[in-house]
Amino acid sequence: MKRLGLSMLLLAIVVVWGWTFVVVKEAVAEYGVVPFLAVRFAIGAGCVALFTAGRAEWRSFRTGAAIGLVLAAAYLLQTLGLDSSTATNTGLITGLFIVFAPLANRVLFGVPTSGLLWAAIAVSLGGLALLTGADPRGMQPGDPLTLGCAAGFGLHVALLDRYSKGHRAATLAAGQLTAAAVVFAGLWGLRGPLIWPPASVWPALLLTGGIATAAAFFVQTFVQQRLSAVETGMIILTEPIFAAVFGQWLMGDRLTGWQVLGAVLMVAAVFAAELVPLVRNRRGRTDGERSGDRESRTLAS
Repeated sequence: MKRLGLSMLLLAIVVVWGWTFVVVKEAVAEYGVVPFLAVRFAIGAGCVALFTAGRAEWRSFRTGAAIGLVLAAAYLLQTLGLDSSTATNTGLITGLFIVFAPLANRVLFGVPTSGLLWAAIAVSLGGLALLTGADPRGMQPGDPLTLGCAAGFGLHVALLDRYSKGHRAATLAAGQLTAAAVVFAGLWGLRGPLIWPPASVWPALLLTGGIATAAAFFVQTFVQQRLSAVETGMIILTEPIFAAVFGQWLMGDRLTGWQVLGAVLMVAAVFAAELVPLVRNRRGRTDGERSGDRESRTLAS
């Protein structure tokens, strides 16, 4: 599959993710955070199991399950944050995962952290302060939780990039979703009785479970095995833009002028953190190819 096709496939998933901030906020207000996540990930795990039954590799499933524990923590923080904040704020703050991923690579795998990344982190944190502090209602209770979610998603991306190579994408996704479903089911059982979802919540559960979870994480794993972390990161980081658009369009979220400035700073910082290294790498490859051509011509003459 060509790079453009892979990029467009992942972008379609990212648009759905941006939309689901609105969908999930309405659903959890009626059904509850943990029950919604438990059913959502059970649906997602069941859908992926249809494609992995009889072909699953235990090694890949086990690797996916370990990564899925991080995924579960990130989604729990995100959904709790969304329940007590706006869809726009939650989407924009979640986008900061892209600056947490290199930090996770630094801490866990010793990958150096560039000065550009530190600058991007500083700018994004300044933007976050404007976004959350300039709201007429003050900082939303869910915003710190969503920041923790961004750290969790950054760790998830780093782990997936590190350990997904050599595994079947479907089995790896099945392990992640199954582990998350088990975690949420256990939390649900501890919190109270298991209640069947009302009819009004099922469209959101089917959308998020079947498309935004099962299809999405299969596509993300499939694409991330074939494109670089920078290329996939550049596509995924457009999620907060779509979340802000849908939040304002469907839920009437409104930002003050200072909040808009904060949002612009955050998005600009994460784009710079990904785009500048990509340009440098391509320029380096181009310079290397030109140098190789000159050497070839010299030897030929």
